[in-house]
Amino acid sequence: MKRILLIVGGGIAAYKACELIRLCRKAEIAVRCVLTKGGEHFVTPMTLAALSEAPVHTSLWDLKDEAEMGHIQLSREADLVVVAPATADMLAKMAAGIADDLATTLLLATDKPVLAAPAMNVRMWEHAATRRNVAQLRADGVAFVGPDQGAMACGEFGEGRLAEPEAILAAIQAQLGGIETAGQLTGKRILVTAGPTHEPIDPVRYIANRSSGRQGYAIAAALAALGAEVTLVSGPVTLPTPRNVHRVDVETAQEMANAVAAALPADAAVMVAAVADWRADASDQKIKKTEGMPTLSLSENPDILAMLAKSPRRPGLLIGFAAETERVVEHATEKRARKGADWIVANDVSGDVMGGEANSIHLVTADGIEHWERMPKADVAKKLAQRIADAL
Repeated sequence: MKRILLIVGGGIAAYKACELIRLCRKAEIAVRCVLTKGGEHFVTPMTLAALSEAPVHTSLWDLKDEAEMGHIQLSREADLVVVAPATADMLAKMAAGIADDLATTLLLATDKPVLAAPAMNVRMWEHAATRRNVAQLRADGVAFVGPDQGAMACGEFGEGRLAEPEAILAAIQAQLGGIETAGQLTGKRILVTAGPTHEPIDPVRYIANRSSGRQGYAIAAALAALGAEVTLVSGPVTLPTPRNVHRVDVETAQEMANAVAAALPADAAVMVAAVADWRADASDQKIKKTEGMPTLSLSENPDILAMLAKSPRRPGLLIGFAAETERVVEHATEKRARKGADWIVANDVSGDVMGGEANSIHLVTADGIEHWERMPKADVAKKLAQRIADAL
């Protein structure tokens, strides 16, 4: 029987945790509950204990439990940690690594996957601080379900409602199913590139693009979660290194090409980085405005994807990315043939994809074209990682 640790946060939606526990038990998933101080204002420990048929934990300062380091044991004995409802305050503490009560200490101490089900007022959900926290948590590997759109207890309408218990159960089952396949890529070496490159013009200026590196980092994390030995060659970004991933930092396209060659051999390569097509003949000194309009002399950068395709150490599965603003599928299909890649993952970057949290892609292979619905970049990464695992 699979086991989850359910952390019930302090929001009006906490009452839905009761139905979630019932559904989990019916699905033969054991539940152990942690109830926050805020959550106790909406549901009682007795209710959760009766439904889960297990003791409910509420305090970090329980003498009996903590004599046995109970917060460590609780954080490790479950297969999955679920936070439902995950309030704005809880998400902020999770993103910052704050551990000031039992729930947040468990989340910081756990080595298990975490699934969060947000619930809050629509304005709180849309606030820039919450968006930053969610983006950070996604980059850290936290999975999300919801929130839904609809009427709220405060009388407003919009996105922020806790996902229905049936949807949370489905997400739990998907996560638990993923745990069973966690070793699919054990023994496989996979190379991933991510982020932009910076091509210097002079000591203080450079040519670059808007790539945030989020999609590439999410793919590296998803592949590592399946057991792969992942080398991530990264351009300049501000993202944390995914768990169990070896990261190599570079700045220019030439440095990235050298790092990619050094990372071979590999069973698969996923070229997500947005590599600058050209580089400037950089000045040794800062170009002064008083010198007039400068003339930039550009040279073509190495084509890393084509280089890999022609290499005698070519990975068995070579995947490129195509960032397009028009005729996306047409250009991606042509790129696959021209570059010699096995797959091309194409996306339309004319909107908010670069730097955003979601992506809508088209997977171009020898067998045809798949159109994937828009989803969080972490979910795109998991789906692509599973396809890679199946192919290898």
